[in-house]
Amino acid sequence: MSAMDPTEVFRQEASELFEVLEGALLDLGQRPDDRELVDSAFRALHTIKGSGAMFGFDKVASFTHEFETAFDRVRKGEIKPTQELISVALAAKDYIRALIEDPQSTDDIIGEAILDDLKRFVFSDQPAALVAEIAEAPPLAPGESKQAGWHLYLEFESHILRNGSNPLDLLEDLCKLGPCFVVPVTDGIPFLDEMEPEDCYLKWDVKLHAACDKDAIDDVFMFVQDEMKLTLSPLEQVEAPAPLPLFQLLDEEPAPVAEVVAPVEVAAAPVVKAEPKPEAKPESKSEPKPEAKRDDRGIATVRVQAERLDELMDRVGELVIAQARLTQLASSGSDLSIKMIAEEIERLASSLRDTTMGARMVPIGSLFGRFRRLVHDLSRDLSKPVEFVTTGEDTELDKTMIECLADPLVHLIRNAIDHGIEDTATRSANGKTEQGRIELAAVHSGAQVLVTVKDNGGGLNTARIRAKAEEQGLIASGAVLTDHEIHQFLFHPGFSTAQTISALSGRGVGMDVVKRTIENMRGTIDLSTRPGQGTTVTLRLPLTLAIIEGLLIRVGEGRYIIPLSAVEECVELTAEDERSRGRNFLNVRGNLVPFLRLREIMTASGAPDRHQKTIIISTGETRVGLVADQIIGNHQTVIKSLSKLHSDVTIFSGATILGDGTAALILDVAQLVAMAQSKVEKQHISEAA
Repeated sequence: MSAMDPTEVFRQEASELFEVLEGALLDLGQRPDDRELVDSAFRALHTIKGSGAMFGFDKVASFTHEFETAFDRVRKGEIKPTQELISVALAAKDYIRALIEDPQSTDDIIGEAILDDLKRFVFSDQPAALVAEIAEAPPLAPGESKQAGWHLYLEFESHILRNGSNPLDLLEDLCKLGPCFVVPVTDGIPFLDEMEPEDCYLKWDVKLHAACDKDAIDDVFMFVQDEMKLTLSPLEQVEAPAPLPLFQLLDEEPAPVAEVVAPVEVAAAPVVKAEPKPEAKPESKSEPKPEAKRDDRGIATVRVQAERLDELMDRVGELVIAQARLTQLASSGSDLSIKMIAEEIERLASSLRDTTMGARMVPIGSLFGRFRRLVHDLSRDLSKPVEFVTTGEDTELDKTMIECLADPLVHLIRNAIDHGIEDTATRSANGKTEQGRIELAAVHSGAQVLVTVKDNGGGLNTARIRAKAEEQGLIASGAVLTDHEIHQFLFHPGFSTAQTISALSGRGVGMDVVKRTIENMRGTIDLSTRPGQGTTVTLRLPLTLAIIEGLLIRVGEGRYIIPLSAVEECVELTAEDERSRGRNFLNVRGNLVPFLRLREIMTASGAPDRHQKTIIISTGETRVGLVADQIIGNHQTVIKSLSKLHSDVTIFSGATILGDGTAALILDVAQLVAMAQSKVEKQHISEAA
């Protein structure tokens, strides 16, 4: 097993930091006075800079340092972040990402232009000559700082030693910046019988006599910033005594140490915080909230490559197939011990399947977060103020589903802003708020996840969609269609109601991509609209594409699987239904439900069974019956993809292997429902004629 490339590990961690940075910047645009957001952005930037320098990404470290320097006025509260400044900062984030992921595609001129724009917005209240001087000035070296020194008070979390960090090593690194005088604060040390050997009880009061800037000190504690409380204040100009080694200071007798560091005035009372003198304004980090008592063991997490999870899922799938074979063999015999073992293995295999599938489940919030930037940029480019609201971020979905869902949601959100949300003048004239609203939500519904994209725009223009469909020859002029049927033309390849072709729309490929992708995921799309109030698009998706619960049926000599999540009920085909072969409708408790005879679709040979069964399936609000010869029962279905040779067979979404080693095809519910609707429409046309 080969170890991961450290550079690749850095890229993965940087990707997570970019998400934090982007989220903080976008939130800062909405809450410019939130100090915690500014600190969060700076922590992400600082970690990227330090880690980049460690792994040899010198351009990343240099550019990020310039980014920090220019943005420092925001951190100091001297200016407030504007939308223009946030946009430039996001562009700087994109440039840093490009430097890490694809350095060859970047150009220094782009980076310089971004920094110039950043400094222009940051120093907009300064004279132009001063801004030019700042832009041309090189970064201030630590030795060039006018600061005489720093007074630090260090308090680490008790579990820092368990995480592999050693405070003494950090103090040694601090001493490398200049003469450093350290006093350990021992007031928090408990009695010996109460002491945990792996906990850290010491705190440190430090005077650093070095002309270094604050960033140099931050670099020392870069990787433990979340595990410590650092109070920092400027030190008055004093003559520093000759430096002594750190461990010599720590190992000296109490009296000499107290004498050497007398200016610190360490009292017998517990030192809680280094109090600067009134005339020295402290530069302290935002104080963390008091730490609640918690289990120091924490929650252990392990970073695992996605390919390994895929391989594990494949092995579990093979185990499920083998377990089905064992169950079938046990049921055909009379040995009770074999049957007991088969039942136990079935229970264990089912538990292992659920556990493995749980390991592949990812909160959909990881996907939703990507679209905040998309909405921000589209809102700016189209001059349409848009509020983006997400709910249900904790809803979990298979990682494969998350990856497949990204492109459809991009197209839906772009369409909602470009076509759905009106411009400011139109919204004001209609009595609406100037700011539009896009809601992205996810919720569990049985064995499905419903992902909804909703806008409060003008809704779909049904007349315009119909006119475009007639223009393209998709329907005859004057044909009688419901609004729902007319709206389905939006998913037709090449169909678009845009007046002009732009970078966002007009080519008619977006909604077609959405429909094909969702159907490939064995999902369905519901579209609803209210004129003048907005449109809602609901995606109904299965939880996973790997293993599903299925209903095994027999049609002639063939066996097929229907996804159990689509099955509503099973009824027997009555003699009255048999006699109405021309109409193909079932009367289910007073409701007419169209049905399909699977024997006719599969061209099954031989005579049908005397008592045929009808499985009522549904997709959205549409119900259809499927007539089969026999319902065999529930079946754990390991989905196998069909070959490219079968790509034109649309009524099957995959195949599986049964317990006896034979294959069974998985029926595509959406395609069968569409087929039934087509038959109903043809019947209506023939009856009308």
